[in-house]
Amino acid sequence: MPIITTVNVNGIRAAVKHRNDRNHGLLPWLAASDSDVVALQEVRATEAEARDALAPALDDGWHLVMDSSSVKGHAGVALLSRVEPSVVREGIGSAEFDAAGRYIEADYLLPGSSEPITAGSLYLPKGAVDPALTPKATEKDAEKFEEKKRFLAEFADFLGRHAASGHDVVVGGDWNIAAAENDIKAWKTNKKSPGFLPHERDWLAGLFANGWHDVLRELVGDEPGPYSWWSWRGKAFDNDSGWRIDFHLATDSLARRAVKSYVHRPDAYDLRWSDHAPVTTVFG
Repeated sequence: MPIITTVNVNGIRAAVKHRNDRNHGLLPWLAASDSDVVALQEVRATEAEARDALAPALDDGWHLVMDSSSVKGHAGVALLSRVEPSVVREGIGSAEFDAAGRYIEADYLLPGSSEPITAGSLYLPKGAVDPALTPKATEKDAEKFEEKKRFLAEFADFLGRHAASGHDVVVGGDWNIAAAENDIKAWKTNKKSPGFLPHERDWLAGLFANGWHDVLRELVGDEPGPYSWWSWRGKAFDNDSGWRIDFHLATDSLARRAVKSYVHRPDAYDLRWSDHAPVTTVFG
Protein backbone atom coordinates (compact mmCIF):
# COMPACT_ATOMS: atom_id res chain seq x y z
CA MET A 1 0.00 0.00 0.00
CA PRO A 2 1.78 3.18 -1.14
CA ILE A 3 1.89 5.85 1.55
CA ILE A 4 2.57 9.43 0.48
CA THR A 5 3.15 12.40 2.80
CA THR A 6 3.48 16.11 2.12
CA VAL A 7 4.80 18.80 4.49
CA ASN A 8 6.03 22.37 4.26
CA VAL A 9 9.10 22.24 6.52
CA ASN A 10 9.48 26.04 6.78
CA GLY A 11 13.25 25.70 6.34
CA ILE A 12 14.86 22.26 6.36
CA ARG A 13 17.63 23.23 8.78
CA ALA A 14 15.20 24.76 11.25
CA ALA A 15 12.90 21.72 11.01
CA VAL A 16 15.78 19.39 11.78
CA LYS A 17 17.00 21.44 14.74
CA HIS A 18 13.47 22.11 16.01
CA ARG A 19 12.57 25.19 18.01
CA ASN A 20 13.13 23.57 21.41
CA ASP A 21 14.26 19.96 21.25
CA ARG A 22 15.95 17.79 18.63
CA ASN A 23 13.84 14.87 19.88
CA HIS A 24 10.80 16.47 18.29
CA GLY A 25 12.20 17.66 14.97
CA LEU A 26 11.87 16.38 11.44
CA LEU A 27 14.45 13.60 11.80
CA PRO A 28 12.69 11.73 14.63
CA TRP A 29 9.44 12.14 12.75
CA LEU A 30 10.98 10.58 9.63
CA ALA A 31 12.48 7.74 11.64
CA ALA A 32 9.02 6.87 12.97
CA SER A 33 7.23 7.38 9.65
CA ASP A 34 5.90 4.54 7.53
CA SER A 35 5.65 6.77 4.45
CA ASP A 36 7.17 5.64 1.16
CA VAL A 37 7.51 9.18 -0.24
CA VAL A 38 7.61 12.49 1.63
CA ALA A 39 7.18 15.67 -0.40
CA LEU A 40 8.90 18.68 1.17
CA GLN A 41 8.28 22.36 0.48
CA GLU A 42 10.04 25.55 1.53
CA VAL A 43 13.31 23.66 1.93
CA ARG A 44 15.13 27.01 1.69
CA ALA A 45 18.57 25.51 1.22
CA THR A 46 20.99 24.31 -1.42
CA GLU A 47 21.07 20.60 -2.08
CA ALA A 48 24.38 20.32 -0.24
CA GLU A 49 22.90 22.09 2.80
CA ALA A 50 19.79 19.91 2.69
CA ARG A 51 21.84 16.73 2.45
CA ASP A 52 23.90 17.83 5.42
CA ALA A 53 20.78 18.54 7.49
CA LEU A 54 19.18 15.24 6.46
CA ALA A 55 22.35 13.14 6.75
CA PRO A 56 21.00 10.78 9.45
CA ALA A 57 17.89 10.06 7.37
CA LEU A 58 19.91 9.54 4.19
CA ASP A 59 22.26 7.21 6.08
CA ASP A 60 19.16 5.32 7.18
CA GLY A 61 18.22 4.64 3.54
CA TRP A 62 16.11 7.61 2.46
CA HIS A 63 16.75 8.97 -1.06
CA LEU A 64 16.62 12.71 -1.75
CA VAL A 65 15.94 14.63 -4.95
CA MET A 66 15.32 18.36 -4.89
CA ASP A 67 14.96 21.55 -6.85
CA SER A 68 16.36 24.63 -5.12
CA SER A 69 15.33 28.18 -5.83
CA SER A 70 17.74 30.48 -7.67
CA VAL A 71 17.02 32.98 -4.86
CA LYS A 72 19.03 32.05 -1.79
CA GLY A 73 16.95 31.07 1.22
CA HIS A 74 13.69 31.06 -0.71
CA ALA A 75 11.20 28.32 -1.65
CA GLY A 76 12.76 25.01 -2.78
CA VAL A 77 11.01 21.64 -3.08
CA ALA A 78 12.18 18.07 -2.56
CA LEU A 79 11.14 14.43 -2.43
CA LEU A 80 12.38 11.94 0.13
CA SER A 81 11.69 8.30 -0.68
CA ARG A 82 12.35 4.79 0.61
CA VAL A 83 13.07 3.60 -2.94
CA GLU A 84 15.15 5.35 -5.55
CA PRO A 85 13.13 7.09 -8.27
CA SER A 86 13.45 5.86 -11.83
CA VAL A 87 12.95 9.31 -13.37
CA VAL A 88 13.11 12.83 -11.90
CA ARG A 89 11.64 15.94 -13.52
CA GLU A 90 12.17 19.48 -12.23
CA GLY A 91 9.76 22.33 -12.92
CA ILE A 92 6.68 22.56 -15.11
CA GLY A 93 8.28 23.72 -18.31
CA SER A 94 7.87 27.40 -17.46
CA ALA A 95 10.36 30.03 -18.58
CA GLU A 96 9.20 32.30 -15.75
CA PHE A 97 8.87 29.90 -12.81
CA ASP A 98 11.15 26.90 -13.24
CA ALA A 99 14.11 28.60 -11.55
CA ALA A 100 12.02 29.41 -8.48
CA GLY A 101 12.13 25.94 -6.89
CA ARG A 102 8.37 25.43 -6.86
CA TYR A 103 7.82 21.97 -8.35
CA ILE A 104 9.56 18.63 -8.69
CA GLU A 105 8.22 15.17 -9.51
CA ALA A 106 9.58 11.66 -9.82
CA ASP A 107 8.42 8.20 -10.83
CA TYR A 108 8.50 5.43 -8.23
CA LEU A 109 7.64 1.74 -8.21
CA LEU A 110 6.18 1.53 -4.72
CA PRO A 111 4.99 -1.40 -2.61
CA GLY A 112 1.54 -2.55 -3.70
CA SER A 113 1.80 -1.00 -7.17
CA SER A 114 2.48 -2.90 -10.36
CA GLU A 115 3.01 0.33 -12.33
CA PRO A 116 5.06 3.40 -11.43
CA ILE A 117 3.41 6.23 -9.51
CA THR A 118 4.39 9.82 -10.24
CA ALA A 119 4.68 11.83 -7.03
CA GLY A 120 5.07 15.60 -7.13
CA SER A 121 6.00 18.23 -4.56
CA LEU A 122 4.49 21.69 -5.05
CA TYR A 123 5.07 25.03 -3.36
CA LEU A 124 2.48 27.30 -4.94
CA PRO A 125 3.05 31.07 -4.65
CA LYS A 126 1.22 32.76 -1.78
CA GLY A 127 0.24 35.72 -3.91
CA ALA A 128 -1.33 38.86 -2.47
CA VAL A 129 -4.64 40.64 -2.06
CA ASP A 130 -6.79 41.33 -5.12
CA PRO A 131 -6.43 45.05 -5.95
CA ALA A 132 -10.01 45.02 -7.22
CA LEU A 133 -11.24 43.98 -3.76
CA THR A 134 -8.70 45.92 -1.69
CA PRO A 135 -8.47 49.64 -2.51
CA LYS A 136 -5.38 50.06 -0.31
CA ALA A 137 -3.41 47.37 -2.20
CA THR A 138 0.13 48.45 -3.04
CA GLU A 139 1.93 48.17 -6.35
CA LYS A 140 3.88 45.23 -4.91
CA ASP A 141 0.60 43.55 -3.95
CA ALA A 142 -0.61 43.94 -7.51
CA GLU A 143 2.60 42.41 -8.88
CA LYS A 144 2.37 39.38 -6.57
CA PHE A 145 -1.33 38.98 -7.34
CA GLU A 146 -0.65 38.89 -11.09
CA GLU A 147 2.36 36.60 -10.62
CA LYS A 148 0.22 34.02 -8.84
CA LYS A 149 -2.42 34.23 -11.57
CA ARG A 150 0.24 33.50 -14.19
CA PHE A 151 1.54 30.53 -12.20
CA LEU A 152 -1.97 29.15 -11.78
CA ALA A 153 -2.59 29.36 -15.52
CA GLU A 154 0.64 27.57 -16.40
CA PHE A 155 0.26 24.97 -13.67
CA ALA A 156 -3.32 24.20 -14.70
CA ASP A 157 -2.08 23.42 -18.22
CA PHE A 158 0.66 21.22 -16.78
CA LEU A 159 -1.78 19.33 -14.55
CA GLY A 160 -4.19 18.99 -17.47
CA ARG A 161 -1.58 17.08 -19.43
CA HIS A 162 -1.02 14.77 -16.45
CA ALA A 163 -4.74 14.13 -16.04
CA ALA A 164 -5.11 13.35 -19.74
CA SER A 165 -2.24 10.85 -19.64
CA GLY A 166 -4.23 8.29 -17.65
CA HIS A 167 -1.23 7.64 -15.40
CA ASP A 168 -1.24 7.40 -11.62
CA VAL A 169 -0.14 10.84 -10.41
CA VAL A 170 -0.32 12.43 -6.98
CA VAL A 171 0.77 15.99 -6.26
CA GLY A 172 1.34 16.83 -2.62
CA GLY A 173 2.18 20.28 -1.53
CA ASP A 174 1.55 23.61 0.05
CA TRP A 175 -1.14 24.78 -2.36
CA ASN A 176 -1.57 28.11 -0.54
CA ILE A 177 -5.29 27.99 -1.31
CA ALA A 178 -8.13 26.89 0.96
CA ALA A 179 -10.68 25.36 -1.38
CA ALA A 180 -13.86 26.02 0.57
CA GLU A 181 -15.31 27.42 3.79
CA ASN A 182 -14.68 24.12 5.59
CA ASP A 183 -10.97 24.50 4.83
CA ILE A 184 -10.43 27.64 6.91
CA LYS A 185 -11.65 28.24 10.45
CA ALA A 186 -12.11 32.02 10.16
CA TRP A 187 -13.46 32.04 6.61
CA LYS A 188 -15.87 34.93 7.23
CA THR A 189 -13.03 37.33 8.03
CA ASN A 190 -10.74 36.08 5.26
CA LYS A 191 -12.89 36.55 2.17
CA LYS A 192 -10.41 39.09 0.79
CA SER A 193 -7.26 37.31 1.99
CA PRO A 194 -4.77 35.70 -0.40
CA GLY A 195 -5.35 31.97 -0.30
CA PHE A 196 -9.12 32.35 -0.07
CA LEU A 197 -9.86 34.68 -2.96
CA PRO A 198 -12.70 33.81 -5.35
CA HIS A 199 -10.44 33.32 -8.36
CA GLU A 200 -8.16 30.97 -6.40
CA ARG A 201 -11.03 28.79 -5.23
CA ASP A 202 -12.48 28.80 -8.75
CA TRP A 203 -9.10 27.61 -10.03
CA LEU A 204 -9.12 24.63 -7.66
CA ALA A 205 -12.73 23.88 -8.57
CA GLY A 206 -11.64 23.75 -12.19
CA LEU A 207 -9.02 21.12 -11.34
CA PHE A 208 -11.61 19.08 -9.43
CA ALA A 209 -13.88 19.18 -12.48
CA ASN A 210 -11.14 18.01 -14.82
CA GLY A 211 -9.67 14.78 -13.50
CA TRP A 212 -8.14 15.77 -10.15
CA HIS A 213 -9.33 14.67 -6.71
CA ASP A 214 -8.76 16.24 -3.30
CA VAL A 215 -8.42 12.83 -1.68
CA LEU A 216 -8.58 13.92 1.96
CA ARG A 217 -11.77 15.93 1.44
CA GLU A 218 -13.39 13.10 -0.49
CA LEU A 219 -12.51 10.63 2.26
CA VAL A 220 -13.48 12.67 5.34
CA GLY A 221 -16.52 14.35 3.83
CA ASP A 222 -17.90 17.85 4.09
CA GLU A 223 -16.83 18.86 7.59
CA PRO A 224 -14.55 21.58 9.03
CA GLY A 225 -10.83 20.83 8.65
CA PRO A 226 -8.73 19.00 9.39
CA TYR A 227 -6.41 22.00 9.20
CA SER A 228 -2.73 21.73 8.31
CA TRP A 229 -1.39 25.25 8.94
CA TRP A 230 -1.62 27.48 11.99
CA SER A 231 0.05 30.81 12.63
CA TRP A 232 2.83 30.83 15.20
CA ARG A 233 1.19 33.90 16.71
CA GLY A 234 -1.35 33.99 19.49
CA LYS A 235 -3.56 31.00 20.25
CA ALA A 236 -4.20 29.93 16.65
CA PHE A 237 -2.84 26.42 17.20
CA ASP A 238 -4.39 25.93 20.64
CA ASN A 239 -7.78 27.06 19.31
CA ASP A 240 -7.34 25.06 16.08
CA SER A 241 -7.88 28.25 14.11
CA GLY A 242 -6.10 27.03 11.00
CA TRP A 243 -6.19 26.60 7.25
CA ARG A 244 -6.22 23.40 5.18
CA ILE A 245 -3.80 24.40 2.45
CA ASP A 246 -1.59 21.29 2.42
CA PHE A 247 -3.13 18.32 0.63
CA HIS A 248 -2.81 15.72 -2.11
CA LEU A 249 -4.46 15.92 -5.49
CA ALA A 250 -4.57 12.62 -7.35
CA THR A 251 -5.65 11.57 -10.82
CA ASP A 252 -8.78 9.45 -11.28
CA SER A 253 -7.15 6.04 -11.31
CA LEU A 254 -5.03 6.68 -8.23
CA ALA A 255 -7.71 8.58 -6.30
CA ARG A 256 -9.95 5.51 -6.48
CA ARG A 257 -7.28 3.65 -4.52
CA ALA A 258 -7.11 6.17 -1.65
CA VAL A 259 -8.25 4.52 1.58
CA LYS A 260 -7.11 6.98 4.25
CA SER A 261 -5.84 10.57 4.47
CA TYR A 262 -5.02 12.47 7.65
CA VAL A 263 -3.09 15.34 9.23
CA HIS A 264 -0.29 14.68 11.73
CA ARG A 265 -1.36 17.43 14.14
CA PRO A 266 1.21 17.75 16.96
CA ASP A 267 -0.03 17.08 20.48
CA ALA A 268 1.11 20.49 21.71
CA TYR A 269 2.28 23.87 20.41
CA ASP A 270 5.87 23.38 21.60
CA LEU A 271 6.18 20.06 19.72
CA ARG A 272 5.76 21.74 16.34
CA TRP A 273 8.78 21.75 14.04
CA SER A 274 7.00 23.75 11.34
CA ASP A 275 3.96 26.00 11.16
CA HIS A 276 2.55 23.31 8.83
CA ALA A 277 1.74 19.73 9.82
CA PRO A 278 2.44 16.70 7.61
CA VAL A 279 -0.48 15.28 5.63
CA THR A 280 -0.45 11.59 4.69
CA THR A 281 -2.52 9.61 2.21
CA VAL A 282 -2.61 5.83 2.05
CA PHE A 283 -3.43 4.21 -1.29
CA GLY A 284 -4.63 0.63 -1.60
